[in-house]
Amino acid sequence: MTVYGYVRVSSADQNEDRQLAAMSKIGVPPERIFTDKQSGKDFERSAYKSLMHRLNAGDLLYVGSIDRLGRNYEDIQNQWRVLTKEKGVDIAVLDMPLLDTRHGRDLMGTFIADIVLQILSFVAHSERDNIRLRQAEGIAAAKARGVRFGRPRIGLPENFAALVCEWERGKLPLAELLAECGMKEATFYRRLREFRNGVGG
Repeated sequence: MTVYGYVRVSSADQNEDRQLAAMSKIGVPPERIFTDKQSGKDFERSAYKSLMHRLNAGDLLYVGSIDRLGRNYEDIQNQWRVLTKEKGVDIAVLDMPLLDTRHGRDLMGTFIADIVLQILSFVAHSERDNIRLRQAEGIAAAKARGVRFGRPRIGLPENFAALVCEWERGKLPLAELLAECGMKEATFYRRLREFRNGVGG
């Protein structure tokens, strides 16, 4: 039996130290801990894929909590089945002792573990939906306050009208006009249409 650990945080600026410390405490060697820094919406993660290639029947995989494995209800259920049934790997979820496939292999133990897994994966999925809803609500509230998202809008130079006039007369090459305005060609034509329609400045 080879022991592995899987650690995941949702983004690069989140800290995985707590999960790594938990893995170290139970004796998982650092070289067998696989860490992803991305969303748990699916299992298209580089470290997780590498881990799957390494796992063999009889190995043991530690996960800090079920939401570190994933946050999509159906995907978690399916991945659990792939690991335990198809690969023959044991899984131990550190914060939920009932989710340890090494124990309770009788019918009642399996039944209880299945119920716990369904509940926890549902909770993980619901939390992901709630996070997305809170983000959407936050963005909507920020927009209502006048906060702008995306790239800052390029302002028109004070002599924009004069530059355009020179360009239209053929006295100013387009490349020089774009350099003067600090714009790409597509942006220039869009801003020119807005300028002529009296939109923005």
